[in-house]
Amino acid sequence: MKRLIPLLCLVSACSARLQSPDADALKPSWLKDQPYREGYYTGIGHSLKDGTNNYIQAAKKSALEDLASQIKVNIASSSVLSFFETDLKVREEYEQIIKTTAADELEDFDLVDAWEDGTNYWVYYQLSISRYLQIKEEKKRDATTLAKDYYAKGLESERAGDRLQAIGYYFQAFRSLEKYLGEAIRVTVGDREVLLGNEIYASVQNLLNRMTVRVEPASILVNRRLAQSPIDVIAKTFYEDGAPAQGVPLTAAFEKGGGEIFPDYKTNENGEARILINRIRSTDVEQRVGVKVNIDALSGTGNSPVYALIARTLNVPGTAVLLKVQRPVVFLTSEERSLGFAKSSEQISNKLKNLLASNGFEFTDNKGAADLWFDVRADSEKGSISGSIYITYLTGVIKVTAVKEGKEIYATTLDRVKGYGLDYDKSSVDAYNKALESLERERLAEILNTVLQ
Repeated sequence: MKRLIPLLCLVSACSARLQSPDADALKPSWLKDQPYREGYYTGIGHSLKDGTNNYIQAAKKSALEDLASQIKVNIASSSVLSFFETDLKVREEYEQIIKTTAADELEDFDLVDAWEDGTNYWVYYQLSISRYLQIKEEKKRDATTLAKDYYAKGLESERAGDRLQAIGYYFQAFRSLEKYLGEAIRVTVGDREVLLGNEIYASVQNLLNRMTVRVEPASILVNRRLAQSPIDVIAKTFYEDGAPAQGVPLTAAFEKGGGEIFPDYKTNENGEARILINRIRSTDVEQRVGVKVNIDALSGTGNSPVYALIARTLNVPGTAVLLKVQRPVVFLTSEERSLGFAKSSEQISNKLKNLLASNGFEFTDNKGAADLWFDVRADSEKGSISGSIYITYLTGVIKVTAVKEGKEIYATTLDRVKGYGLDYDKSSVDAYNKALESLERERLAEILNTVLQ
């Protein structure tokens, strides 16, 4: 017993020495408390070592985003963004865009330390605030020089009467300066001192204000079945002195209602473009198609998030054509039979009528007053008997004729739709019900696409 006690003590002592150290105690101080160094921005990044990514690069990206989040975006009260002081959302979105892209544009940052365990990886970066400001000023100076050069070319083009080229130069100047729109950048142009961002924006808007877009006719009566009433809409673009605006990109889209329309145009030597409406899908009796200057095509900078934001604030020349939509008129005939005998209710034709009515069609009992003639024919026939189950087959045909042209424009077949029941009558009813499902689920869109062309 006396010999056992020292042995137990020895085992206990060994166990104490083999105890795992506290994991948190091993972590560096910069992981326990956010590091602070006078005159530096600091960023801590983390990534899991799970084998699904390059954890070192992921941690670096995370650290730079943390670092960039400390850099404030200030909006000067006299900057171009102050134009939108009534729309705080524009300024907030601008700030967010600049913050989002800031991490990708940081330079001259330093890796201070890195630490990892079995499943995690951390990095610690820092950036000298003075160096950051120096680089920013250098980039702003280069951007200002480029923007001023483009702006001067725009003024020269405007004086020469080439207004489209002038707008192009102004937009290039604007794009050069877009990261600094929140700042009041003063430059000398000719004998004037101007706020460059404000001046560029005002020059673009001034040229747009001197351009007008009109459509002829401004209102048009049209049948949803466009073949019945071809649409001929001409967009005319001209300057304030009456000169046609040649080569101006336009865009067209439904502002109310809906359909298919060719979206992009460029005005000819007379400042005109023919607007092509291919299909009207909406059942609204009044619809509107807007036509306006395509500011993205005009500027060539539509892929810039800052440009896209500021472009929303521009007053872009445009107009709209009002479509007074007539509903296509349908004359419907049908003959539906079950096992060779006339049915008491015509299920397919009634279903078709309801579907067409809900999609903006009207009906008449006068074939001569109709745009379209729908004719439905269907019958079921006996099939085999399997135990106590009776099988029937339904065959149907739906044909559509353009009345005025006297031409069949669509036909579809419901071919041997199988029905089941405890007798042939119930089986025939089941076949008709399945045909109705097929009509709504598979055939209606096809019918509408064809008859509304």
